[in-house]
Amino acid sequence: MNFSQLKQLRPDLAFIAHWVREGSHVLDLGCGDGVMLDYLQTDKRCSGYGVEIDDVEIPACVARGVSVIQQDIEGGLAMFADNAFDTVLCLSALQMMKNVENVLREIARVGRDAIVSFPNFAYWPHRVSLLRGRMPVSKSLPYQWYDTPNLRCATIKDFEELAAEVGLEVLECVALKEDGTPVSTLPNWRGSLAVFRLRKKTPA
Repeated sequence: MNFSQLKQLRPDLAFIAHWVREGSHVLDLGCGDGVMLDYLQTDKRCSGYGVEIDDVEIPACVARGVSVIQQDIEGGLAMFADNAFDTVLCLSALQMMKNVENVLREIARVGRDAIVSFPNFAYWPHRVSLLRGRMPVSKSLPYQWYDTPNLRCATIKDFEELAAEVGLEVLECVALKEDGTPVSTLPNWRGSLAVFRLRKKTPA
C-alpha cells in the first residue's frame, strides 16, 4: 500500500504515519483490518505485529500480510518484553477500554515511543449536541448511545493529565478535523480527533 492509497482510505492514519520512523519495530494495538501496518511495512520498511480482538478483522489483516495476534488488549501485553518495540500505536481504540490507565502503563512498558489517538469529546459539535440534550454522533463518534463500543469519553486536556500520571511525556499533540487535516487554532474546541505522540519519561 502506498501513501496516496492510505490517505484515501484513512486520512487520519496518513497524518499519523509521518510520525513513525522508517524501519521501526511497531506494535499496533486494536489494528482493525491492518491497513496502517500494511502501509508501514510496504512504504516505510517497518516490522511488527498487530493485536486485534474482532473475528471479522483478522482475515483482512492476514490478507494484507500483517502479522496479527488475536487477543484482548486489556488482557495485558505480558507476551512482550520491556522496550520490545520502537513505537506502539493505539489508534482510535483507547476509548473502548475499561481500564485505560492500565493499558497506557503497558504501552509505556513495551514501547519506547507511543502514538495514541481518540475522539475528542470536547469537539464543538459534541458540545452542541449535549446542550441540546442529545449524545453526540459524528465521524469520530459514529454510534448511537445504545450501540456504541466506546466506554470512555475524554478531552485533550484529560488525556494530557493521565499520560503524565502513567509515566508518558507528551512530545506532540495535534487535533485533526474530520477530513484528517490538523487544527492550529483552539484545538480542544475545533478538533474531532486527538492525536498524541508520547515518549516514556526517563527517571530523574
